[in-house]
Parts: sequence; structure tokens; C-alpha cells
Amino acid sequence: MTTKILVTGGAGYLGSVIVPVLLAEGYEVKVLDNFMFKQNSLLECCANEHFSVVRGDCRDKATMKEVMKNADIIIPLAALVGAPLCKIDPIATQTTNYDAIKLLLSLRSRGQAILYPCTNSGYGIGEKDKFCTEETPLKPISLYGVTKVESEKAILEAGNAISFRLATVFGTSPRMRVDLLVNDFVYRAVTDRVVVVFEGHFKRNYIHIRDVASAFLHGIKNFDRMKNEPYNVGLSDANLSKLELCAEIKKQIPGFIYMEAPIGEDPDKRDYIVSNEKIESTGFKPAHSLDKGIRELIKCYTIIRNARYSNV
Repeated sequence: MTTKILVTGGAGYLGSVIVPVLLAEGYEVKVLDNFMFKQNSLLECCANEHFSVVRGDCRDKATMKEVMKNADIIIPLAALVGAPLCKIDPIATQTTNYDAIKLLLSLRSRGQAILYPCTNSGYGIGEKDKFCTEETPLKPISLYGVTKVESEKAILEAGNAISFRLATVFGTSPRMRVDLLVNDFVYRAVTDRVVVVFEGHFKRNYIHIRDVASAFLHGIKNFDRMKNEPYNVGLSDANLSKLELCAEIKKQIPGFIYMEAPIGEDPDKRDYIVSNEKIESTGFKPAHSLDKGIRELIKCYTIIRNARYSNV
């Protein structure tokens, strides 16, 4: 019998890559999305008999009750993502990122598994040269981080779930986002050839979007031995500062100029390095390096030159 998967927010940046991967594995996938960005990123899936789609809101009880029927696995991607977007609309952030998760948990049957996309931005400002593990206290510094961390706590307490604390994602998607750090810096390198960096010593971890899809697939296939735990998901060789990231981009775009601003500050104060040893110990290994992702993005930005590919 075919496993049935519900993906809320499945037409977004992550979902537009994850859903085709799940369909290719033979799963039956239903997507709920409100298509707030007017995206058409799942059109290629429409010919697949195992794909279905509902236009609706994850905060609506009647809608959720209907789409959750018969689902074996739920992947709640629906969220307002990123600190800038969440700052613009804090009420929608609270109701979408947290209240909708509480609703989902209230409607879920005991046997329905959840694979949740959290964020490692919950680590906030880490200790210098000390890796954040899943045991590190969570100290989110943005509304986005707070709502995701609170939702993760509720999901893990409810049980029969896995949480993936995703590093900063990069790479191309049918629902592209240019406003993620690697994607943004490569875009500027391709189009402007210059970027001014604020607080360039701030570090964070990175992960390719296709490796995020692979992590979810890995979680589905190894659910029983991984369940009820959080897992950091990132590239263990890519705990880089913003200036180090720029240096990696310059290797492929020699004309790229970057400089650190002598004054001013970045409103995003996240600064941490992350250990991904826990998920790697389960057999998961990322397949896409930062270098490979930069090459991919250069091709992407040869095709698109438009600021509408962002959340704000």
C-alpha cells in the first residue's frame, strides 16, 4: 500500500524541491498551499497520478481536518520564513508558524508521523569556537526563530516526530529565493560584482536544498530509529563567516569585489558554528558542496534577474 504524505506549504522554496523527490520515490503526495507568492512551481507534478493539491490555509481547522485524513506522514513546511518577513507581519507569523502547528497536533491521530523543518538559527549567538549540538540551549533572537523553536518543542513533546534543525539553505528551486545568504551573495556577485558586508566575522552553517530533501527522505526511511529527536542538518565543512563565504564565491567569480563596512551593523545577529555529527551517525551524508552550489547558482542567475524571487 502506497504511503501517503501531506506537505503543507509544499509550493514554497523547500517544498518545490522536496515534493518531486517524494513523488519520484513512489509516495502519494498531497500539497496544501495558499500560493501567496503566486508561484507555479509544482506544475511539473500535475501529470503524476500520485500528486494532488489543495489551495487553502494551514490555519483553517476545517481545511486541515480534511487534508489530514488518511495521511501517514505530515511534513508541515507552511510558515512565514526569515526574520525580515516575520518582522513585517508578526501576527501572521505567530498564527502560521506556531498556532497552526498546535492545530495540526490537536487534529493528528496517534499513528501519523511528523517530520518538521526547524532552523538552527535557534542557537542565536553561540560561544566562540564551540560547536552547537542538539544539546546546546536554544536562544533564538528573532520572532522567526522563537516561533520555530516553540513549534519544535510542541512537536517533539507530542511524540512520533523528527525535527530537522536546518542550516542556512542555498541552491536553486522552482520557487526561487534570492534573499537567503549564499543565494543573495552569489546574486550580487553575478549582477553587481560587488557586496558590502556588515559584521563579516559572524559565522553560520550552510546546506544545499537538495540535501534538505535527502534529509527528509532519510528521516522517512529511518523513522523508527530516529524518531522523537532533533537533528542538525548542515555541511560539516561549511561553518563559515560571511567574509569566508565571499572568498569562496570569488574563487569562481574572480571579478567579484567584497569589503567589510567600517561602520554599521547587520540586523541579523546570528553567529554560531554547528555540529552535524548526530545525523551523520545515522548514515546521512550531504551530496552537494558549497562549491557545487555556487556553480549552480551562477547558472541560475544567468536565467533570472529579478528581485521578485525573495520573501520580502
